Amino acid sequence: MSIIRILPETLSNKIAAGEVVERPASVVKELLENSLDADSSQILIEIEKGGRALIRVSDNGIGMSSDDALLCIERYATSKIYKHEDLFDIRTLGFRGEALPSIASVSKFSLVTRHRDLETGTQIQIAGGKIQQVSEIGAPVGSEVLVRQLFFNTPARRKFLKGIQTEMGHIVDVVTSMALGMPRVHFKLIHNRKLLKNWVAVSDPVDRVIQVLGSDLKSGLIPIQHDDGYLQLTGWVSIPAVTRKTSRGMHLYVNGRGCRDRVIQHALFDGYAGRLVKGQFPLAVVFAQVPFDQVDVNVHPSKNEVRFSQQKRVHDTVRSAVSRALTQADAQRWNRPFPQEEMHFIAEKPADFQSTNTQANSLSTKQMPAESATPQNTPVSYSDLQDNEKTALQTNIDEKVSGFKGGYAGWQDRAQKQGKIWELARFRDLRVIGQYQDIYIMCESRQDLILIDQHAAHERILYEKLSGYAKSQIESQGLLLPETIELNFREATILEKMLPQLLELGFEIEPFGGQTYVIKSMPALLDSQDIKTLLFEIVEKKLEHQSDHMAETVLDDCIKLMACHGAIRANQRLNSEQIRTMLRQLDACSNPSNCPHGRPTSIKLSKGFFEKAFKRVLT
Repeated sequence: MSIIRILPETLSNKIAAGEVVERPASVVKELLENSLDADSSQILIEIEKGGRALIRVSDNGIGMSSDDALLCIERYATSKIYKHEDLFDIRTLGFRGEALPSIASVSKFSLVTRHRDLETGTQIQIAGGKIQQVSEIGAPVGSEVLVRQLFFNTPARRKFLKGIQTEMGHIVDVVTSMALGMPRVHFKLIHNRKLLKNWVAVSDPVDRVIQVLGSDLKSGLIPIQHDDGYLQLTGWVSIPAVTRKTSRGMHLYVNGRGCRDRVIQHALFDGYAGRLVKGQFPLAVVFAQVPFDQVDVNVHPSKNEVRFSQQKRVHDTVRSAVSRALTQADAQRWNRPFPQEEMHFIAEKPADFQSTNTQANSLSTKQMPAESATPQNTPVSYSDLQDNEKTALQTNIDEKVSGFKGGYAGWQDRAQKQGKIWELARFRDLRVIGQYQDIYIMCESRQDLILIDQHAAHERILYEKLSGYAKSQIESQGLLLPETIELNFREATILEKMLPQLLELGFEIEPFGGQTYVIKSMPALLDSQDIKTLLFEIVEKKLEHQSDHMAETVLDDCIKLMACHGAIRANQRLNSEQIRTMLRQLDACSNPSNCPHGRPTSIKLSKGFFEKAFKRVLT
């Protein structure tokens, strides 16, 4: 007697349901996809007890005839594909023919549908996968699917459901994702007979983004646009100041299908490189359109994952489009042309400042640029000046400001629309007050107090200089006494592979036997006391990116670390000319708002802030 048997259809459907129907939100997703494929313009989702008791999805789509209604509850019955080749040209959200029979096998299921060309509709009632009743019924055009007592016949699955609020949260996430992807469809969500969401149809997709993500984001979104014939990108990303603690605010769509795709998500993060600190996630609604035969959507029964035939091309394109959009928005914010025509400070040597604190990471006087290589004076803050010196300084500032006033009036309206940090738009136009705790540079605009983090600002300047140099131009200096560094096996293997890249960055490092290496020269801007620590950090960064397909990521990480180690530190006193040099060079940066690691370089405290704090105003 054979021990291998064919499973009964009801049992096989229950097994399939384990892949397709994970929780109530899975049911909602599958039913919404069917409604959208049926060209619905209005969809009503009614939920009771987080989907445990009832899920009803009603639409005004094309509906089905009686024959089609009976076929749709059969496994592998679908109207979306007909032949083998159709699997590689899928243009609909659903196509597998598993959703409805899987849902019907683990619930008390009812389908009411009427085709737009027919006078009457069809009702089908199923319990646990067994058809109970089929009847003709009066019904509006469209379909209504009713799911009661989900997992009533699979108690092991039902006990793994979470609380009502948790399950309802997953349902809201699904409806939110669908609504963002289909702005021309009216979505209404009701829970326990209470209206939760009512997103009316809109003609402009950005209006749906504001509807769903909140009106406070209206001024915090940056549009992205790209079309190279293979990949078309549209959508919006948030400015770096608008972030979340998780990646749940990132909504990605491929050929109209909402998905969780690591390639695009990673590319989005890369596009924000140097603009976000660790633990921050941007908001994004991004639509990617590629040829249908260039993407596989049949990766998983839940259809939440896709696979591109040219993953690197998609990744690099998305990263470039996001980075360019952010850079252009930053250029507009600072009222400078984009792309920049020239960055004059690149011709200067990387080391720009001399510390008066011998304990800090200092740079030699000969390394300072011509504009700041003046005899070192004793640092003096604004408050230390004599009255006549203050008057002379104020007169000089007034003369510069008066020359600016002519063009300022016409520019002011544009400045307000672009949301400038302060009204003069340039760091060099600020009036320097002094330093606070030898960490923050205090400046004053017409109305605001501006605090600049001197380390973050100088780190940004050095990073852009090093990134902009031709690699052969990075100045290297030999060490009088070569340093040795000992590594473990994995670290030594990584360093061995990186030696050519490090040589381009100004490091001359050679094997010294075993897992020991000798450092003979290093970039001129670095302090030799930090060289071992820096190399350990570079190797650790490479270890983090071993699986990364982009070699330039590691090189960029090296440059960031070099900029960080070469930048002036906290508790370093700067003279007035050094501060002015920093402000001028910060103006020339492509992204003066953030250090390479994403921290802000400056913050604004408005006059209104102080007036409220001192109770000079009551509102």
